[in-house]
Amino acid sequence: MDADGPGPMLNLEELPSPLWVLGTGTGVGKTFVSTRIARSWALKGPVTYRKPFQTGVDRADHPEADASLVGGPCIRAESHVLLRAPLSPLAAARLEGLTLDLAAAARWCHRPAEGRILLEGVGGLMVPLAPRVHFLAWATELQLPCVLVALGGLGTLNHTLLSAEALMLRGWRIEAVLLNPGADGTPPEAAEANADLLREFLPLPVRVLD
Repeated sequence: MDADGPGPMLNLEELPSPLWVLGTGTGVGKTFVSTRIARSWALKGPVTYRKPFQTGVDRADHPEADASLVGGPCIRAESHVLLRAPLSPLAAARLEGLTLDLAAAARWCHRPAEGRILLEGVGGLMVPLAPRVHFLAWATELQLPCVLVALGGLGTLNHTLLSAEALMLRGWRIEAVLLNPGADGTPPEAAEANADLLREFLPLPVRVLD
């Protein structure tokens, strides 16, 4: 319905809830994909979008706050930890003299909500949150499925395969890999060629977003 590729088209409305939107790195389009999923879900009922960690902003109503970008009709957008420096959460927190309470963040992610719940990660999978704790180690304990967002062009094969393997080795259920050619200006035919190669290596649906 909202993504193209060989085989059945990916229906965003049928993705499970709660669901993580994770990325192979920074700038791959996690918020863009989160917005599309949230708006698709909102056609059928209320949605709660949650961003447990965001850096590079200082308040929830900042124009660059992901919650501000994703929120809309029938979509409740929530932020938990906002940090000013555009760095990893660990580095940004240290600049502010803070220590992130990861247990509290986990409880916040699991809070009941009306309707479906969509969560967005921060940076790449192994961005540091606390000393010796990266995002993937923390998020794995929440035991929720995900979609993995990646660029469409050069370098995406390596980054996507590494990220998918890291998730699968930790027992994650990956609903789909979504290549986002708009994030790096990849021509659609080049992104489709990369998607074809990824399908040869991954036992997962791989789609190119239009």
